[in-house]
Amino acid sequence: MHSISNKKINQVTDQMLVVGMDIAKKKHYACFVDERGRVLKKPFPVPQSREGLEWLYQCIVEAMKEFEKTEVIVGIEPTGHYWLNLAYFLDEKGIPLVMTNPMHVKRSKELDDNLPTKHDAKDALVIARLVKDGRFSYPRILKGMEAELRVGATFRSKLVEEQGAIRNQMIRWLDRYFPEFSQVFPSFGKMALAVLEYTPFPSDLAGKELEEVLALYRQSEGLQSPQKPKAKKLMELAQHSIGVTEGQRWPVSKLPRLSAGTANWKKKSRH
Repeated sequence: MHSISNKKINQVTDQMLVVGMDIAKKKHYACFVDERGRVLKKPFPVPQSREGLEWLYQCIVEAMKEFEKTEVIVGIEPTGHYWLNLAYFLDEKGIPLVMTNPMHVKRSKELDDNLPTKHDAKDALVIARLVKDGRFSYPRILKGMEAELRVGATFRSKLVEEQGAIRNQMIRWLDRYFPEFSQVFPSFGKMALAVLEYTPFPSDLAGKELEEVLALYRQSEGLQSPQKPKAKKLMELAQHSIGVTEGQRWPVSKLPRLSAGTANWKKKSRH
């Protein structure tokens, strides 16, 4: 552990410009210090844009010339996903990026002014001084297939979460308005989704003939041959349903949307 810490400290030589940055959504703050933590350039704002990042790069180049530095290192406190744009920009420029522990930043704020207040400009200086002390870690900048797999896995996880939320909403509404539905459709397959799209409530089946109902379900995308026995059983159960008949105005529009959301999720998951 000590050898790793010493190695990091030894990286910051008198030839290195240390840049501390506080990351935000629209505007970052950067501060330049030397290997001893002396401020070379006071904290200044950096817009989160191509122009802003290019300007930051020019400031770094000019500071290296002015203070006769041959190396540079940029340290940040990771904030959500906002640091990724900066990370890939610096990677293109060949500038190493490191991360400081948010807890270290929080605890170090009081050293200069005895105030634990949160301020972007102040944080940039704190981060820079943590970096010069070797208190940082190296982030992984994913590229190529590794980046694709990471994004894909994250996207799939989000889809699974959304599907679960939609499924739970559908089950809640069905338990209230059509509790017999699950006796015919224990899961949300193509026909179940077609039923929810065209006849989500028992009253929607009242007065209809079996063939008329099947014709409705055939209009659903991907369902060419709805199962007649299931449709018949559903119609029989609907005649004696104990589902709530009041307050259906909002669910009339909500249930078909939820079923459409489930169908869309299944399409996305296949891709």
